[in-house]
Amino acid sequence: MITTPLTWAEFEHVDLRVGTIREARPFLEARRPAYQLLIDFGPEIGLKKSSAQITHHYTPDTLVGRQVLAVVNFPPKQIAKFRSEVLITGFADAEGHIVLASVASPVPDGSRLI
Repeated sequence: MITTPLTWAEFEHVDLRVGTIREARPFLEARRPAYQLLIDFGPEIGLKKSSAQITHHYTPDTLVGRQVLAVVNFPPKQIAKFRSEVLITGFADAEGHIVLASVASPVPDGSRLI
């Protein structure tokens, strides 16, 4: 199903950046299994936190050092006592578990999707 088409100007408002996960730990207070992530988006944006329901395919050890794509201009969302500042992107596999969107080769943290 394709959703309502966006104009180019609307798409330009979505700020998708690459960042490197520096810390990952289980989010014990979350209703569904999730991790708390600390992601480095380079000098312009800095470190941001995110909650991600990606526990099926990933462990904290496999996440640290991985580059991910995230929307960095959504308003923060309070989840239990945790403030999620960015939205990590991914795709659902055949069973509905999230597989992270990523880059094919390393790029500088903070690089914007163009």
